[in-house]
Amino acid sequence: MALRKIVEQGEKCLTKVCRPVTEFNPRLHALLDDLAETLSEAGGAGLAAPQVGILRRVCIVMDEETEEYIELVNPEILFQKGEQTGPEGCLSLPGKWGLVTRPNQVRIRAQDRDGNWFEMEGEGLMARCFCHELEHLDGHLYTERIDRFLTEEEVEAYFEQEEVQ
Repeated sequence: MALRKIVEQGEKCLTKVCRPVTEFNPRLHALLDDLAETLSEAGGAGLAAPQVGILRRVCIVMDEETEEYIELVNPEILFQKGEQTGPEGCLSLPGKWGLVTRPNQVRIRAQDRDGNWFEMEGEGLMARCFCHELEHLDGHLYTERIDRFLTEEEVEAYFEQEEVQ
């Protein structure tokens, strides 16, 4: 495993559509392991391959209940329901947050590191993470969905209010 450099907004790889994974081999396994190590070090909720300069349909998302990484290869959204609006950030835009509206419930289909298909459902933060990371695979950033960036005070106030509820 190795730490990879997280690219930041302005890098071309963040605006490109990623190619599907067709070979499930040690190179893919190393990429997934590196994504996990890099995400762990960065302290984020998810990380997509284009964020480390690799144009493949691969991402990982932290499962907030089990605190384990979910590896998603060639993921796609099958179903979405409801709506949630909240602050969203990105490791490729350090220190910036914006209000983003996403589905509250999402069902995805993806392959694991060995090519086996599986389906999974997420609600709340997990649904938000699925949508955010899958958008990276299509060359999009959450900034395309915001009116403006939030101030630090606005972000702090939002999370303080969430703790009270």
